[in-house]
Amino acid sequence: MRRSPGDPGAAPSRRIHRPAGSAPAPSPGLSTSASPPPDPRGGSGPGGTMFTSTGSSGLYKAPLSKSLLLVPSALSLLLALLLPHCQKFFVYDLQAVKNDFQIWRLICGRVICLDLKDTFCSSLLIYNFRIFERRYGSRKFASFLLGCWILSALFDFLLVEAMQYSFGITVASNLPSGFLAPVFALFVPFYCSIPRVQVAQILGPLSITNKTLIYILGLQLFTSGSYIWIVAISGLISGLCYDRKMLQVHQVLCIPSWVAQFFSWTLEPIFSSSEPTSEARVGMGATVDIQRQQRMEQLDRQLMLSQFAQVRRQRQQQGGMINWNRLFPPLRQRRNINYQDGRRSEQQASPPLEVSEEQVARLMEMGFSRGDALEALRASNNDLNVATNFLLQH
Repeated sequence: MRRSPGDPGAAPSRRIHRPAGSAPAPSPGLSTSASPPPDPRGGSGPGGTMFTSTGSSGLYKAPLSKSLLLVPSALSLLLALLLPHCQKFFVYDLQAVKNDFQIWRLICGRVICLDLKDTFCSSLLIYNFRIFERRYGSRKFASFLLGCWILSALFDFLLVEAMQYSFGITVASNLPSGFLAPVFALFVPFYCSIPRVQVAQILGPLSITNKTLIYILGLQLFTSGSYIWIVAISGLISGLCYDRKMLQVHQVLCIPSWVAQFFSWTLEPIFSSSEPTSEARVGMGATVDIQRQQRMEQLDRQLMLSQFAQVRRQRQQQGGMINWNRLFPPLRQRRNINYQDGRRSEQQASPPLEVSEEQVARLMEMGFSRGDALEALRASNNDLNVATNFLLQH
């Protein structure tokens, strides 16, 4: 199946053998995630933590995210603790830009956070949003951040002027400093392309999902200052414009290939991270029985993904189509089907499962081909979460 340029190759899966009537044993070569974040290595499931929507821990295949975590955070700490007298050069002063033409403040004032609370929250969000770098590749991810960073500067001016002339509200000349607008812009693809998976049910209709904690972090950052809402709104508008390709801004505001190649030679070896070997996730069940049930559901899906990957490799070596009815007899409809049916011919196999066109369209919007989306949905019995998880892992 087709993968995006930023996705790492899937780890070799292994067939899991288990005796009849026993629970499947966890395989060390497989991720314990059960649901589909747009991350090639992890997922969010009923038994995962609330951060599992962003996939596996670590910064593997995310050198740009790692650099955005380390460099601005280190400079913020340096300015706050050792060089407080230099903070005046990193103030985001719109009036100085407008009246005194201090254009350099648009760069210095929008890179480093002077408030350590903003530094902490934005760093956590960048860490969780690293999934987009893995999915799209570092160059496309950098183009998105650069485009939103430039567009948000324009929207900052427009929002400040609109507040003054329309409502008579004079906004302070100094807006919150830091790389904040692109962080808020990343909420647009996060909302549109990350499937929502319920983790726990609380207070009737209210539920905790794999995306809840990310939104709470965004809300904390949104309320951390008096005028940070201007930066947040400009970031969301710029993210919407870039994500929806309005006025072809994605073609104008992009990283040239030669620049991306240069940084891949020079900086990527410095900020690259090794692949994580293993990950252990903690169930969110309130009791041991609930956690055990969640664990069993994870391992059942893990077994299905393992079998799917092995048959897919055989198909690539030998050619031909996969017989889904042979591949997943125990996982569809939970029927007591005899495994001897796997020797039936293709002519005797039941017709393929009807696939929801809406779910196919959602997978195609994520960048997968129609053929891959149909195969994954049929294999997972129209389970969008499992289908997305496998497509991103392979």
